[in-house]
Amino acid sequence: METLKYKIIKTEDQYQEYISKLEELLVADSEDSVQEEIELLTLLIEKWDEEHNSLELANPIQLLHSLMAEHQLKNKDLVGILGVSKGLVSDILNYKKGLSKEIIRTLATHFSLSQEAFNRPYQLKIYTNPIIQNSENKKREIA
Repeated sequence: METLKYKIIKTEDQYQEYISKLEELLVADSEDSVQEEIELLTLLIEKWDEEHNSLELANPIQLLHSLMAEHQLKNKDLVGILGVSKGLVSDILNYKKGLSKEIIRTLATHFSLSQEAFNRPYQLKIYTNPIIQNSENKKREIA
């Protein structure tokens, strides 16, 4: 009887081993046989994440902050990963701009998570310009 190459993940060490293997496969040339191995590893890793990852409770930006800390990434590293401006990265991390579909896909792929982890509703901060706000208040006082 043939021994299975991959099994359901049961330990943190096995989880880390599968993540390393998946990263190796993603960097290597993609062949059809390798693609099936990538899909299987991704499925096993996502299953482990769903069952064990407390970050699932975090909103997408909290999750991103946690992942950046875990992987020792800075804002400028996200600029390169996402291929966007440092201003957009700053706005995203400060809840001023939402995550686009493309950014969600890129983050999910980079961190080996499901897109659903980043594709959840969260509250953006509404920025009001104090000068404009003050002007609006004066108009109300005059009227």
